[in-house]
Amino acid sequence: MRKTTIYDGRMISLDIYNVKIQKRKIRREIVKHPGVAAILAFDENNNVVLVEQPRFPRGRIIEIPAGTLDNDETPKNCALREIYEETGYKAKKISHLITYSPSVSYSTEEVHCFVASVVKQGRKKLDPDEFITVKKMAISKLIKMIKSGKIVDSKTICTVMVYAAKKQLI
Repeated sequence: MRKTTIYDGRMISLDIYNVKIQKRKIRREIVKHPGVAAILAFDENNNVVLVEQPRFPRGRIIEIPAGTLDNDETPKNCALREIYEETGYKAKKISHLITYSPSVSYSTEEVHCFVASVVKQGRKKLDPDEFITVKKMAISKLIKMIKSGKIVDSKTICTVMVYAAKKQLI
């Protein structure tokens, strides 16, 4: 196997692999990504805490809070950090729900999804390139938005629908 890195950016890198699969030489382009943690958090009224933000080139997107893992950061700690940074809420009673790979054919990215309840909201600590509005809604409305195609973010869809299936909400 031979690997050549052709791009090494802040969040991703792109490697070209020349490998043998079933005795044939194959070239694969692989995006290396450190992974993401996402959190489905419920407030004191059992509403889901969401964020709405611009996601170029898709426009404004409603999604659950999430972010990229920092060096040596656990997915759980990343989820706790992201909910606080993006919404000002501190999570409690956090539990792992599912880990999935959104693009298995060309990316190493894994999305680690958690569920939590939250305590009172403080001040957001947004990165300079983040423009986030906090939203809240009942999970039943969120499920309807997913089913109708109004929610397009994969981590939100996967996390909410797995949670709903486990709780027999769908």
